[in-house]
Amino acid sequence: MRKICLPLFFLLASCATGKRVLNVKPAGAGLSGTAFYNLAASWKWKQRDSLAVKEILSGNYPSFLQQFARIDVEIDGTEGKKIKAHYYVAPDYLAVGNSKDWARIPLTPMAAQVIADSFHCFLPTRKIVDDIYRQAVVKLDPVPMYAFRDSSVTMWQHHLIIEGQRGGRKGLIAGIKKDVVLSGKVSRDARPDREAIYGWHKPDGKAIQPLYTGHINWWVDYSHGIRLVYRTIWVNGKPMDYTDVLKDPSLRGLLCDEGEGCDFYRY
Repeated sequence: MRKICLPLFFLLASCATGKRVLNVKPAGAGLSGTAFYNLAASWKWKQRDSLAVKEILSGNYPSFLQQFARIDVEIDGTEGKKIKAHYYVAPDYLAVGNSKDWARIPLTPMAAQVIADSFHCFLPTRKIVDDIYRQAVVKLDPVPMYAFRDSSVTMWQHHLIIEGQRGGRKGLIAGIKKDVVLSGKVSRDARPDREAIYGWHKPDGKAIQPLYTGHINWWVDYSHGIRLVYRTIWVNGKPMDYTDVLKDPSLRGLLCDEGEGCDFYRY
């Protein structure tokens, strides 16, 4: 599986080709995962978001998140020809800390968008989430929790449970979170300030969470995860911005499986 690096926010152009791994290392300083959740134990979403954005944009994330994994897709084109594409996704959900002590941090879509923009990335669609699950090398059973769903303590506990399941296995992981996603349902929802979530696949490949826009955009709970997707999509070998792919009726099926299209590109 070919990989691409996750560049720091001041080195956006470093990985433009998607052909190699570069030695752009995280800063290696900042709060550990344990320290982050100890500090945020009684915080609400605004404070937690603010701290997470600050830490991640300063380079305080585990080094394995630097190595993006390749996802290959194809659709039927005209005259029976296949249209093939590939793109690169983070191997896990956004996290704070160092490689020895780190933790996944659920975030609002607004905070996620700030980070995605800084890393030249975007958030996945429903189809991308499904394709990631199919091509993941580590697939874990979802673990629902029921009390204090939006508390930092529950988020920390859920991270520890996942790590217990993972047992040190490495590689592209899936089945552990509901993704915050881009969806045309956000554009079409009559209610303002929506967020879309989807995923949390079971071992049979079916998602617990259907595509859903019932939450206000500041709602975030332990089950949510932020997966970054590098915004350059290679279509039949040609680099394209993901927005151009989604806007092209002949190509959008590479990234979108919504019948009415995915015309919502960012939060």
